[in-house]
Amino acid sequence: MTAPSHRFLVLGLDGGTFDLLDPLMEAGELPFLRGLVQRGFRAPLTSVYPPKTIPAWYSFATGQDPGTLGIFGFTEPDGGPGKSRIVQTFRPAEAFWDLLSRRGIRVGVLNFPLRSGYPLNGFFVPGMLSEHPPTYPAHLQSSLETELGEPYLAELPAYRESERADWIAQATRGVEQRGRAAKILCDQYRPDFLFVLFRETDRVQHQHWSELARPHDEIQADLLAFWRAVDGACAQADHAFRALGGPSMTLVISDHGHGAACADFFTNRWLAEENYLALRQGGESWRRRVLSRVLLASDRFGPLRRLLKPAADRLRGGARRERVGRLLAGESSFEAMAEHIDWRKTIAFSYPVPEGIYLNRYNPDLTPERSAEIVAEIRQKLERYPEGKIEVFDPRTIYRGTNLDQAPALLLRVDDMATELRMDFSYSKPMLRHRPGYFYGSGVHRMNGILIAGGAGVPGARSDEPLSLLDVAPTILDGMGVPLPPTMTGRSFGPHLWPSAG
Repeated sequence: MTAPSHRFLVLGLDGGTFDLLDPLMEAGELPFLRGLVQRGFRAPLTSVYPPKTIPAWYSFATGQDPGTLGIFGFTEPDGGPGKSRIVQTFRPAEAFWDLLSRRGIRVGVLNFPLRSGYPLNGFFVPGMLSEHPPTYPAHLQSSLETELGEPYLAELPAYRESERADWIAQATRGVEQRGRAAKILCDQYRPDFLFVLFRETDRVQHQHWSELARPHDEIQADLLAFWRAVDGACAQADHAFRALGGPSMTLVISDHGHGAACADFFTNRWLAEENYLALRQGGESWRRRVLSRVLLASDRFGPLRRLLKPAADRLRGGARRERVGRLLAGESSFEAMAEHIDWRKTIAFSYPVPEGIYLNRYNPDLTPERSAEIVAEIRQKLERYPEGKIEVFDPRTIYRGTNLDQAPALLLRVDDMATELRMDFSYSKPMLRHRPGYFYGSGVHRMNGILIAGGAGVPGARSDEPLSLLDVAPTILDGMGVPLPPTMTGRSFGPHLWPSAG
């Protein structure tokens, strides 16, 4: 098939899901997105696993899965046990906009999660992983701030209930600013490909999913105002991009979906119970065990329940507050507990990707033969776990790539992702079915995100069959008349978007 040559705008709504957007569109809150859906094409967009921001957006950018990239979460092992670092980059893989740039096509990237911009035929404004990441060109941030008349906003801070109003207001300002920045950069650079990411959507859903999932007339005004701002910023970017002329196409996509967080599974606690992870004698704080039981019991009584969340809120955010919390309750994070783990006896652990179980290479008795036996044994036990539906995956069977040196031995998914996987030792039992009211966040990721496409020649149509996030890059290259590199594992869904092309 020979596709027509298009210009492409890609709007990324981090964590976007039709479960939320459909009722908001029906209520008239999102006129731009609703119009795009009515005139264009929509389908669920399946993420990679684990469906986390970094591996998902990096897979989108490169058209390669986590097994090829060797990226499975926000962090990667770095040094000894209990040590990790934020993933540094998707390189040496190449983003599809690099290929476009080399062919002389002008490109722009705004707010993509990377530590630093790099040379392109156009511009690159990174976001998320650093407070003030270098842009390309180097002067771009200062000139953009001059045009905006304000500082370029960084990632949202940690959420605190007592600062709710200011936090949501900052999230709203962030998406509004992104729309203005997209217009300024369109006018200045006139890109033929532009990517704009709205990270705030995922952050807001994590904290306020239970409120957003209510009927429209019960959602608080500040949350509705936030989503109207998202819609308005998307419209502003779309209008500025289309105003540059020529056949253009707009894709609205997400890296993964979102849904309610109903329970928590503490993988390292389960591994300790099953004697795969060995804590040294006295290595675990008795205060943490006692306090966790008291808190869970108190959370079931109305008067005490109402006091717990404000108390937890006071201990959240800022190094000093968190130090006080650790003094009161004892350490519980995996990083802190790593020094109390007997690494010569431990067989398996979960760190630094919470969906993963890793075999302990520091155990001298763990031969390749024994490792294979342990993996099979853990899989069998987890799949029979009586308190939840646990799916267990071998990374070698779900990824096409072979860059699996730092991959977990097994990947887990619990209760279709309604149960969140955790690596800490905060509670004495592996499964926390009653999620306490003092927990932060009511939302957690799901596999299916969104695809909305509109523009020249796109028919009004809907597919209930999910497409793949890995197919987006091949589709854009196809639509711009650029041959696909052999490194990409996805395929173009162009026939959905330009069916008349022959």
